[in-house]
Amino acid sequence: MDDKTKQNQSPKALAWKRFRSNKLGMLSCFYVIVWALLALFAYLIIPDKTPNANRQLLEISTKKPGFEVDMLMIPKETPPAKTPFFKFLLQGRPDDCTYLPFDSLHINKEQTTVYLYQSEASSNIRTEIIENKELIGFGPSTSSGTLGFTSDSEAEAYIRSHCVKHRKFLLGTDQFGRDFLSRLILGSRISLTVGFIAVLLSLMIGIIVGSLGGFFRGKVDDAVVWFINVVWSIPTLLLVIAITFALGKGIAQVFIAVGLTMWVEVARIVRGQILSIRETTFVEAGRALGFKDLRIIFKHILPNILNPIIVVSAANFASAILLEAGLSFLGIGVQPPMPSWGSMIKENYAFIILDAAYLALLPGIAIMLLVLAFMLIGNALREALDVKN
Repeated sequence: MDDKTKQNQSPKALAWKRFRSNKLGMLSCFYVIVWALLALFAYLIIPDKTPNANRQLLEISTKKPGFEVDMLMIPKETPPAKTPFFKFLLQGRPDDCTYLPFDSLHINKEQTTVYLYQSEASSNIRTEIIENKELIGFGPSTSSGTLGFTSDSEAEAYIRSHCVKHRKFLLGTDQFGRDFLSRLILGSRISLTVGFIAVLLSLMIGIIVGSLGGFFRGKVDDAVVWFINVVWSIPTLLLVIAITFALGKGIAQVFIAVGLTMWVEVARIVRGQILSIRETTFVEAGRALGFKDLRIIFKHILPNILNPIIVVSAANFASAILLEAGLSFLGIGVQPPMPSWGSMIKENYAFIILDAAYLALLPGIAIMLLVLAFMLIGNALREALDVKN
């Protein structure tokens, strides 16, 4: 691109063109968008649509990826109320039946004998007898409310077609028999949400504190610098743990704790940028026109220093994901049964030395790739927004 073409394009258009030319940055951006869509529409995608993907089937615990099994569905006596769509999108919906993994069935017109699933290591054959009237929610009924099966073959045909479901677990199951793929996808919600809210809080606090110090200078700036140095001197993880203990355990507390520890970098950058441009002509013109200090800061100065703030926000997003994972691994972050990549590593790290190491490795790889993507996006933004290019 020649100099004349550059002059005819706006700075935003030039920055976007430079960002698009960065293949790693675009690939990372696409990767983050895919995870964001998976997190948003998780319950429409995952096999286990129960709240927190917490359908526990201990008979099929720690099964390898690709494991397949047949399940008998038994309607619950009191089915759950119908879940509105948007509530289902956010929280999932409870099962309306109980699932029994089985090896085989023996069916007659009165009852069904279930030979429960057992691993090859087990030699004890376990059976459970289910009265066919308990399956009335899936079969034909008569006016008296009983199943209208007239023969064993008719009962078997109906039960196998209406009450049996074949399931394949693409990533296997965890130690509680839960679908691992469902929990892995659902766990991305916590990481992305914590990152977004933590960055939002850090921007709100950091911009306000940094703007006050950089614009007003004097004693205000001395107080701001002293406060920044105090917070900066405390190890981030220890500060997050202290705030979490003070606020209590839970997802909301994690949002606040991580956000309250990440504003320092933003404040330092905002203060430094404002110090460098507070004496420029357009700021002096604003003062001469009688504009209030807050208007000059937020409407005239901040729009001119957004580039470094955007870059540091991408890095903070990655740091927030790591902090949340660390807190959940330590047991003071997201609490069970809510899935989180950090808590999934904690639950399954003992399997690393066994033959199911993927239960701990896959969440760790997911964290690593998502953090790497945000770091690459930050690097691409730094190059794209560099006015010297």
